[in-house]
Amino acid sequence: MDWYFNVLTRYVHFRGRAHRREFWMFMLVNIILYGVLAVVDNISGWRAGSIGLLSLIYALLVFLPSLAVQSRRLHDTNRTAKWLWLWCLPVLGWLMLLAFWSQHGTPEENRFGPEPKAFP
Repeated sequence: MDWYFNVLTRYVHFRGRAHRREFWMFMLVNIILYGVLAVVDNISGWRAGSIGLLSLIYALLVFLPSLAVQSRRLHDTNRTAKWLWLWCLPVLGWLMLLAFWSQHGTPEENRFGPEPKAFP
């Protein structure tokens, strides 16, 4: 959970680099929490159209931290955050972003800063 809270505390830090583990742990916890909230929405009947109320609130709350960690992850692979525009290209763009996020970061300092230190 330290990874998740680390990203949340740096929710508007779009500069710097994010370690691959930091990114993927945040995404994993994010998906699990969203799924749990979606189940709670279905059980309780709190639906606003096709999405549940709690799920919608959670998605809005983590929107900026998600963008920030995605941007920092791209910086770790020595790419600018402009690559996030690939979200607009269905399937092909998403697969390209997935490939970028899965790559090892540059092992030395790059133009976005020093190599991020991984948590133990």
